[in-house]
Amino acid sequence: IDKNNDGFIELKELREALDQVGFKLPGYQIREMINEFSQRQEAQTKGRLSYDEFESLCMDLKAKDVGSKFKTVVSKKENLETLGGMSSISAEGTTHSVRLEEQLAFSDWINSNLGHDPDLRHLLPIDQEGKMLYLKIKDGILLCKIINHSCPDTIDERAINKKNLTVYTEFENLTLGLVSAQAIGCNIVNIDAHDLAKGKPHLVLGLLWQIIRIGLFSQITLDHCPGLVALVNEGENLEDLMKLSPEAILLRWVNYHLERAGVQRRCTNFQSDIADSEVYSYLLKQIAPNTSGVTLEALRENDHLQRAEVMLQQAAKLNCRSFVTPQDVVGGVYKLNLAFVANLFNNHPGLDEPEQIEGLESIEETREEKTYRNWMNSMGVAPHVNWLYSDLADGLVIFQLFDIIKPGIVNWNRVHKKFTPLRKFMEKLENCNYAVELGKQLKFSLVGVAGQDISDGNATLTLGECFFVLNISSLQSLICIGIF
Repeated sequence: IDKNNDGFIELKELREALDQVGFKLPGYQIREMINEFSQRQEAQTKGRLSYDEFESLCMDLKAKDVGSKFKTVVSKKENLETLGGMSSISAEGTTHSVRLEEQLAFSDWINSNLGHDPDLRHLLPIDQEGKMLYLKIKDGILLCKIINHSCPDTIDERAINKKNLTVYTEFENLTLGLVSAQAIGCNIVNIDAHDLAKGKPHLVLGLLWQIIRIGLFSQITLDHCPGLVALVNEGENLEDLMKLSPEAILLRWVNYHLERAGVQRRCTNFQSDIADSEVYSYLLKQIAPNTSGVTLEALRENDHLQRAEVMLQQAAKLNCRSFVTPQDVVGGVYKLNLAFVANLFNNHPGLDEPEQIEGLESIEETREEKTYRNWMNSMGVAPHVNWLYSDLADGLVIFQLFDIIKPGIVNWNRVHKKFTPLRKFMEKLENCNYAVELGKQLKFSLVGVAGQDISDGNATLTLGECFFVLNISSLQSLICIGIF
């Protein structure tokens, strides 16, 4: 570009220079740049552009180009319906996104599992696209039925208002459903009966996913499936297995069957790894009864979408074609593929039941432990509490609960949120010691309880701390509604 090698180019050659480095700009923009440079240049450099100035200009143009492309990509939300704020106090510009695949999948699941219920004849079936789902939730009956399907006997059917409904009895049903959802471990913060009565899509779908997820995962236990002992790796014990999240156990289950099928491939996630349907095809073949007629014919298809359809036809032979469409498989929609795999596990685990399980009594979850775990999850703590003792051992969940009970009591500068490999043990112990210190500030009776006990997962002492936290939270709730 600089033909005479003097370190400058003429402004009149700016367009040609920008073209050569890949910036194709319209004439009016070039003219604006030339005018801008001419106005701020000194007399000795008038009409010329130095190398540094040209480089700076190119970097600015590149940044604007990247920003523009990023904004375009972010704005392109495939299969997402964007909704504006749905309350009078929503901030201007507030939007909520609803994934249409979830709307369709949850509606289909409801039709399949509750379509026979005589109390729901006036509500089901929901239309194929699921657009009427939000209206069907309005009277609260369907919500209560979904909860009872996921966790049987959670709600006494006699408590549900089913006939001659009014606005008040509908709100009673919705409130009953929300309180029951919280009892089984759903996080219902910022959701009330009014939101569901108005059919706010993002809140309805979020709540339904939590309820369905809890129902699907409730059977991934040794009590429901003793064959899970086969998933214990060398050097592990049963307690190590049950400390894993349900998602991790499902991944291990999938890879266990891939190994038994003699396949080298392994699955590490329920998104990109399953998009080509190969993992699903081998899994279905491995867990299917010999008389089911399930085959690997899907692998003959080169087109991923067509392969996914053939694979789902094989799943239908096991009565397990639910939650996902071929597009959801190829697109790697996480929630729906996770639900699909959990449903496969619940119906066809394909695990040999052992004659006897040693140590089962010591790791089986008690009603007390389940109550505390569900309550913690309903408070919206992160990460999700799957195994009470191991998930409290670093103190982070306890700090979140303290901060909910008494905002500001936790000095987060004293808390280790991330742990270094070499000091991990000491950092977790420091957290637990601080948790005991805060418990004493809240007037907990923690005689003989030390941070080491929580870090080690001492059952009796950990449950004692959970008892005090739950009690204080319950008392505060009663005070807020004017009972005390």
